[in-house]
Amino acid sequence: LSSSLQFLSYLGACDRLLKQGYEEGQVEEAMEMFQYSEKKAAEFLHLLAQFNDMGFQQNEIKEVLLLCGNQRERALEELVMK
Repeated sequence: LSSSLQFLSYLGACDRLLKQGYEEGQVEEAMEMFQYSEKKAAEFLHLLAQFNDMGFQQNEIKEVLLLCGNQRERALEELVMK
């Protein structure tokens, strides 16, 4: 893909994620962390919001999700053990 096509695809993915209510900074960070995979970034943002609502600290959540590859059950176990 040409770089301009990749950029448009990136912008489209970011736009779709922003429309789901995620913050711009978090969307950009998630897209970078997962090599611009919209699917993985969306999973990450969804779990981040879920665990955040449960009262876990955002920096701990990010660390654990990266460690566990977005696997919800494993990540939750790790967070509870911290």
